[in-house]
Amino acid sequence: MKLSPKVDGIYSQLNPSTKLGDLRKIAEKIKKDHHLALDLWSTGEYLPRQLAILIMDKKLLTPEVVYKLGMDIQCHNFEERNQLADWLMANQLSKDKKTIALMESWEHSSSKMQRRLFWYYQARLRWMGNTKHSNSEDLLASIEKNLLKEEPEVQWAMNYTAGQIGKWQEEYRSRCIAIGVKTGLYKDEMVGKNCTPSYLPQFISIEVAKLKKQ
Repeated sequence: MKLSPKVDGIYSQLNPSTKLGDLRKIAEKIKKDHHLALDLWSTGEYLPRQLAILIMDKKLLTPEVVYKLGMDIQCHNFEERNQLADWLMANQLSKDKKTIALMESWEHSSSKMQRRLFWYYQARLRWMGNTKHSNSEDLLASIEKNLLKEEPEVQWAMNYTAGQIGKWQEEYRSRCIAIGVKTGLYKDEMVGKNCTPSYLPQFISIEVAKLKKQ
């Protein structure tokens, strides 16, 4: 693929050792440049697409553009597409009322990526302790009904949402723990040092203990 000099100059800075922090530093220098973002996105490569997400103009992310980005993300492997989807949500889709409304409509989308982002966004709404949400009951009912039927990437986000509800809302805590016991999801997961397991009984127990120490 022939790249413009500007895109080629940025592209040449990216390599397998490039970290997310490095991408943020490059993006800070570029600031917002939607045209450049689309050129980087058109390479089809993982790191240029991560950088592209950081410099997109959220005002230009129409439903049609978001749909196209989602379809492109599906071409990546499992880990990359989850990272790209979550990065897009965190850095763009959660920053504007229009795209937030779009994500909130994705619970039953035919796209597993969109369903993952619906659930991950619900988890992110809660993870700093904000419990002023009227839909926790509905979310838990859906998790109880559909968790084991979902695709792995969506399961993780649903499970994480239950973990956040159980962590912050004591009235739902035993119910969230029961979901983990019943499903057994992530019970045998091996995690690194200082990482919290995804298995709900352990996740909630550890996270609640942290809160009590604060």
